Amino acid sequence: MPTQRAAFKALRQAKKRTLRNLKVKTEINKLLKSARKSAVAKKIDEAGDTAKKAIKAIDRAAQKKILKKNTAARIKSRLLIYIKKNAK
Repeated sequence: MPTQRAAFKALRQAKKRTLRNLKVKTEINKLLKSARKSAVAKKIDEAGDTAKKAIKAIDRAAQKKILKKNTAARIKSRLLIYIKKNAK
């Protein structure tokens, strides 16, 4: 545990940010899972819509530095490749 006042404040801030970031990441994972399920079920329109929402959320997370830029790009790329592969 911290002993200085500023360190206590930093700890409180870190806990709040961790919860906020976790909530964003959880939402992104839900959207990704939903898009993949739709793609496997051959519901291409639904998969496309969900993918669009997921990409928007990923971009927002990358912009707020919750995800790194390259991580966001990799996740988006893999999602689109997966949908395209399963659309056939």
